[in-house]
Amino acid sequence: MRIGLLTDGGYPYAIGESRLWCDRLVRGLAQHEFDLFALSRSADQEAQGWVQLPAQVSRVRTAPLWTADEGVLGAHVTKGLLARMVTGGGGRSYGRRERQRFTACFTALATSVCTATGATGAAGTSGGGAGFGERSEGGGTAAGVADAQFTDGLYGLAELAREHGGLPAAIRSETAVRVLEAACRAPGTGRTVQTATVPDFLALARELDRVLRPLSLDWYDEESLGAVDLCHATSGGAAALPGLLAKRFFGVPLLVTEHSVQLRAHYLAAAGTSLSAPVRAVLANLHGRLATEVYRQAALVTPGNTHARRWQERCGAEREKLRTVHPGMEAGRFTALGESGDSGPDDTLVRVGRIEPDKDLIALLHAFVEVRKAEPDARLRIIGAPARGPEGATYLAHCRALAAQLFPDEATGAHAVGDNPVSFEDIGGAEVPDLSEAYAAGGVAVLSSVVEGFPVSLVEAMFCGRATVSTDVGAVVEVIGGTGLVVPPRNPKALADACLALLRDPERRARLGAAARARALELFTVEQNLAAFRGIYLELISHAPVRRKADAVNADGEPRPFATPPEAHVQGPWPASGSAPAGAADHTLSRAAEPRTICAVARGAGGGDV
Repeated sequence: MRIGLLTDGGYPYAIGESRLWCDRLVRGLAQHEFDLFALSRSADQEAQGWVQLPAQVSRVRTAPLWTADEGVLGAHVTKGLLARMVTGGGGRSYGRRERQRFTACFTALATSVCTATGATGAAGTSGGGAGFGERSEGGGTAAGVADAQFTDGLYGLAELAREHGGLPAAIRSETAVRVLEAACRAPGTGRTVQTATVPDFLALARELDRVLRPLSLDWYDEESLGAVDLCHATSGGAAALPGLLAKRFFGVPLLVTEHSVQLRAHYLAAAGTSLSAPVRAVLANLHGRLATEVYRQAALVTPGNTHARRWQERCGAEREKLRTVHPGMEAGRFTALGESGDSGPDDTLVRVGRIEPDKDLIALLHAFVEVRKAEPDARLRIIGAPARGPEGATYLAHCRALAAQLFPDEATGAHAVGDNPVSFEDIGGAEVPDLSEAYAAGGVAVLSSVVEGFPVSLVEAMFCGRATVSTDVGAVVEVIGGTGLVVPPRNPKALADACLALLRDPERRARLGAAARARALELFTVEQNLAAFRGIYLELISHAPVRRKADAVNADGEPRPFATPPEAHVQGPWPASGSAPAGAADHTLSRAAEPRTICAVARGAGGGDV
């Protein structure tokens, strides 16, 4: 079958989230044909290029979410801009009817996200009044009205953009700003939203344009998303928007996979932005309502862990639609260490992974102070690179300075060179040439995070047969399942006590390490992940109604179960059903068998096509 894989800030780009998982999925399900629809998040990501794509990827379409035509979409909007609307993708200016349609649809959407009387969701609006997930006086009736307003506005804007274009400029127009002002001032909105000022309305229009930019893409025709059998969104939020529209316009079933819930990610990221409180509150409501609609329309939602599943249920996902599928990881490179029976050095703790504030290395360093008091010969090896950007480098420098302060260089004698018991190393050097060697460097693997989704480094340590000490965040308890020690986050004393308990008991370390490896091999391998999605794809397509296109029926007019007939996957020529006379041959080859050339990707509001 033909799968439309929808990504946001990841695959096929060389950097970004979920790129490794997507690549393994595409390569592992070679019997299917994949069309990639990718949203990019930064110029740096695009500059890094793509990973090498397998033959089963027949087409790639991209669109940037980080650019804007400043001549039209600038932060400053002039009076009467909507009346002088720029031409859209169809080359036609908005007329009176289009302006009325836009105003009606945008008013419905703005009203729903500003009043935010949703009955489901999660906390995060922080004083925004009747925030997403809270009941207002209208109760369920008001929630239903707001839900209907949101869907009417969202799909109305999508249809307008598909027919006439021009949506980004309309969202940043004076009319849109006035609609936002009226919605924020309306009765029933929260105190925080009602305090919004003109700069807040302009900022809100700018942010709404960015969130809704996928509505304006040129992917919604019979040759693009209309040609696929199944849309698989690799995250919620922006990546799922094209899937929603593909279902609405063409009846394509939607599958949504979330290893970390986009709504939760938005809440966590919002606090670090320069946006004002009213803007943050409205955007939180918008993302909450979008998440609810994505879960409602999806044929199936596959969270990567139980922690994500709880968030999805809170946001309105039906339990019958939820099916946990753990992300698959490559276990082969850890086989030698995992089967060696070596439980590691008795005096060394190792922490492997990206260095950033969420990993709370500060607490780990303070815990190691207590460990050193009880075990003076103990060592701590912190292995990994800082997160991209200045924040990661700054945090690493702060951790190095704290380690130097807490543990002055020690020397064994008057003529020996001092040595710090805490080392910061990167993978690829002489002492740590690869990831397996990083875990072999310690007897206990430590995770001290305060925020965590699916703990990749923890699973890697389990593949290596290492005993672990972790903080109780995210999906840690679900992953560990009793094969390691778990302590509360931000508690250096508890972390130190757990580390000491394992350092002093090699037999216990070996037992826990063996159990951890067995659990990881059973639940977290690439093979189990591929098997799950192989079955899910077939299940969803078997329940999807046949879309009567030219290639969806046979010569007798009977429906075929898949839009792409099985013959398309056989290399070599095959006749088109009912179209060629006897003796004639159609020399069209399977897409997977054709020579493939990667062309330059066209940039713009409509995205690029390869």
